[in-house]
Amino acid sequence: MHKLQIINGRIITPFKIIPKGTVLVTGNKITAVREGKVETEGAEIIDAQGKYVSPGFIDIHVHGGGGHDFMDGEGEGFLRIAELHAKFGTTSMVPTTLTSEKEHLIETLDLYEQAHKNNKKGAQFLGLHLEGPYFAMSQRGAQDPRYIRDPDPQEYKEILQRADLIARWSAAPERKGAMEFGRYLREKGVLAAIAHTDAVYEEVVEAVENGYTLSTHLYSGMSGVFRKNAFRYAGVIESSLLMDELDVEIIADGVHLPAPLLKLIYKVKGPYRTALITDAMRAAGMPEGESVLGNKKTGLKVIVEDNVAKLPDKTAFAGSVATADRLVRNMVQIADVPLLHAIIMMSTTPARIMGVEANKGALIAGKDADIVIFDDNINIHKTIIAGRVV
Repeated sequence: MHKLQIINGRIITPFKIIPKGTVLVTGNKITAVREGKVETEGAEIIDAQGKYVSPGFIDIHVHGGGGHDFMDGEGEGFLRIAELHAKFGTTSMVPTTLTSEKEHLIETLDLYEQAHKNNKKGAQFLGLHLEGPYFAMSQRGAQDPRYIRDPDPQEYKEILQRADLIARWSAAPERKGAMEFGRYLREKGVLAAIAHTDAVYEEVVEAVENGYTLSTHLYSGMSGVFRKNAFRYAGVIESSLLMDELDVEIIADGVHLPAPLLKLIYKVKGPYRTALITDAMRAAGMPEGESVLGNKKTGLKVIVEDNVAKLPDKTAFAGSVATADRLVRNMVQIADVPLLHAIIMMSTTPARIMGVEANKGALIAGKDADIVIFDDNINIHKTIIAGRVV
């Protein structure tokens, strides 16, 4: 069985950074994490040369990259997206759809199932994230309004016959039937998330009671405090910050959320309730200019500039073009978060949220050998997935 020894690295564990440590890998598993050297015969040696050695990044919300989108209807695109993000430190990801008709979602499930079997070089797939179509029209953002609707039991029960392929599903809890939908997701073992919603605090409480456990891209596509008949009401933003029962994910590209909001979320929710996500569309890793959000033939035309995708009239953002390394860099350099906590938000916390913490999310003996080596500026030098350098 192949052995790999990473030496002379600053090893990032869940609790501390070991200044001159060694990580030993046997096959696809971590077998030792220690300070100093470990004597092992026949191991391939990687000298980290003083760089950081980190658990692989886990992106639980990503739409595309490298010129491809998961909604393109092309199995090859799934593989190219996984390979593109692996270059920037992502070792596991949750491919994400957009609001669409049922037939397109089922087609995407078929493509995902095949791509999951063929994915040998890129970030591993942890299951699909269905983002929509059960959203508030008023908070749809760049989601196609033609397909937004209430949860339909006949529709979602048919789709969830393949729940083994679906990791999470995002919906607006105020939609008619959303509570029944949340309970059914919980029954099928699929994470229910709150997204693109105009709900108020009382509706969020009810949603949590009915199985919703995550706020999708906090601050983006959701209600904040508002007034009605002179009275103030707390929206989903305040509810998510207040309720310990809700995890949150944030687009830490430095554009969707400026530094003060990144700092506020970190201060209130902390690293163990906050996951960093790219929410990247096809233009991630590509030059700026014209692009398309969603299916390349029928999707929304957008402009990529200032490190973000925008609507053609530039009145709103239309997707992120971030990669995972940028998220970590921003949390450290813009939000003043300790590197250890930034890595927890990019690995340990998303692993727990997605229920894969037994095998992923930390450099601990017995876990999967998903490892990233990067320098002081979070530039990725090596990505190792299941013990293989990719």
